[in-house]
Amino acid sequence: MLHVALMGIQYLCAFLIVSLVLLQRGKGADAGAGFGAGASGTVFGARGASTALSRATAILAGVFMITSLSLVYTGTHKTASAGSVLDQLSQQPTSGTTTTPAAPLVAPAPAPASAAGSVAAPAVATPVTPTTQVAPAGGSGSGGAPAK
Repeated sequence: MLHVALMGIQYLCAFLIVSLVLLQRGKGADAGAGFGAGASGTVFGARGASTALSRATAILAGVFMITSLSLVYTGTHKTASAGSVLDQLSQQPTSGTTTTPAAPLVAPAPAPASAAGSVAAPAVATPVTPTTQVAPAGGSGSGGAPAK
């Protein structure tokens, strides 16, 4: 949450700094005052708008630097909860609770032999292959019997 708030302040400061720098007049603008543009500076007083805009730019630059350093600090001191789900599962402590893994599926054992002394061998699952029978085409007989 802190990281998101700092990023918002960072973006706002960056936008305001760019706009304030674009509003300021350059050094060559004072040469235009000799040719009739001298009245444009009377809105901000005798010293013009350069001091107010320069001070606002310097304050925003300081805030930008502080938020940059704060973002670096929050970025290097992340909590351990960040990561993948598998990392979080492997880091969970197993104190007090033990879980048994699920038993693998095994084919059922065959029925015991009729002799009481014989030991039955374990059942081995064999793959079942489906058989496909083709029905005769055309049905001239009843019950699916082939026609003669």
